[in-house]
Amino acid sequence: MREPHDYGDCYFCGGEVKEKVIEVEFRWKGKLYLVEGVPTGVCQQCGEKYFTAEVSGAIDRSIKEGNVKRTVEIPVLEIGLSA
Repeated sequence: MREPHDYGDCYFCGGEVKEKVIEVEFRWKGKLYLVEGVPTGVCQQCGEKYFTAEVSGAIDRSIKEGNVKRTVEIPVLEIGLSA
């Protein structure tokens, strides 16, 4: 098991950044991917997210290699406001 990364303080608000395992929405070549189990630094104050180079590379490789675990259907909504 890997050790949690020390992300330091949040660049934007100075809040404490703690590592959490989250789901990440990622768009690539017009497609939306949901990536599960992503260790991410999350600011406890403003919610900004931080990824290590290792995690970013793993996400990129996973999508490029087509490592799809399952496919889900999502509803698409439009609010219908006119200009």
